[in-house]
Amino acid sequence: MNPVVEEPCLPAQEAQQPSWPRLAQPPETRRERCDRSDLRMIVGDGCAHSIMVGVGESYLPAFVLAMGMGQVAAGLITTLPLLAGAVLQLISPAAVHYFASHRRWVVTCAAVQAVSFVPLAAAAWYGSLPTWAMFALAAIYWGSGLGTSTSWSTWVGSLIPARLRTGFFSRRTRINQIATLLGFLLGGFSLQWGATRGFALDVFAVLFALAAISRTVSTICLARQREPEPIPNGHRSVSMLEFIRNFRSGGDGRLLVYLLSVQAAAQIAGPFFAPFMLRSLGMSYVDYVTLIAISFGAKALSLPAIGALARRYGTRKLLWIGGVGIVPISGLWLVSNSFAFLCVVQVMAGVTWAAYELAMFLLFFEAIKPEKRTGMLTNFNFAHSFATAAGSLLGGGLLWGLGKQAETYLLLFALSSLARALSLIVLWRVPAAPSVELLPAATESVPVRPIPSRAA
Repeated sequence: MNPVVEEPCLPAQEAQQPSWPRLAQPPETRRERCDRSDLRMIVGDGCAHSIMVGVGESYLPAFVLAMGMGQVAAGLITTLPLLAGAVLQLISPAAVHYFASHRRWVVTCAAVQAVSFVPLAAAAWYGSLPTWAMFALAAIYWGSGLGTSTSWSTWVGSLIPARLRTGFFSRRTRINQIATLLGFLLGGFSLQWGATRGFALDVFAVLFALAAISRTVSTICLARQREPEPIPNGHRSVSMLEFIRNFRSGGDGRLLVYLLSVQAAAQIAGPFFAPFMLRSLGMSYVDYVTLIAISFGAKALSLPAIGALARRYGTRKLLWIGGVGIVPISGLWLVSNSFAFLCVVQVMAGVTWAAYELAMFLLFFEAIKPEKRTGMLTNFNFAHSFATAAGSLLGGGLLWGLGKQAETYLLLFALSSLARALSLIVLWRVPAAPSVELLPAATESVPVRPIPSRAA
């Protein structure tokens, strides 16, 4: 049974034919064919990867706090290393040519990402890790993850026919969100149990070991998928200069500016929700996990409806729905600290961010030619990570300069909502049907694969 396939991979008349040897099918038919085992492995990779995100990546800020590195470091651990990782992944196009295969490069990067959790587990076990080493390991984690996403997007596009993509990816994303939620809940309740007994760091060691194992399973699933086109016809690198020319051109450039401005606006507040909840509000791990889990759950439950909206009204309208919906979310944290009220805010956050992120993901397949995907995504990841770092540095600078009291955090949340609202001016100026050659999908854990979950 395959729960993620919206319709049969092969047309019914072809599936009913006898199994004797057949003549080669015309190119149009071959492009519409897919292998169910590939779909299962793609889903398996996503589930294992998402568990890694839930038990490992999601708790990096909490780990930084537990190691005594401070609230600003906890906020920046998911942003500055991301920029360093984006620099590392710039080698992806050259690496794909060296390996003569997108799959080999993806599997290599996934294996490196799995190994990056091993020293974190050891540091948690022994209770000591310099701040610079923490940021270096996080940079390796993000660099390998971004390197995976750039080539994975090109590769997976050759495995899934266009007619299946919207339904398949909306369902796969929902499954991934559930897997991330389960991993996150496991991590949160385990940490609460460990904290009450005085060995939270030992629990972090176990969680990071589990993250390494999960990514290893994900790597195996990746290695078991076919690669119909190791290098797509006409595949070529895209220089940063060419990317900037797209950036400056009409509707293409405006859409790119919008996507990057939203990312920068979100990161003014996004990295600092964890230290705000755990330190300023003094939440327990259980309350913290519950709020984040509600957002994950809302994402997962809303994705079928959001996928239907995308199929009916198109990706651009879905981007508008998500873009408008995310504007007030962080600002609503100023209204009340009531736990019940914050639960409602988290439901809204999950639904609106799900719409925005799915629109980004689908725009990638609609807008970029297969032969240019790896190069365009590599450059977009760099620009996206730069916007992430810029927003987080602004937020971190204000937190550092104005003090770490609750009022400063609330100022960051208000500024984030204001900046998101201003970014809609750019989206309004994007033509109705841009001929975009850019990649809006830094989505799967960045990525064309899930970007870090946002609390609001």
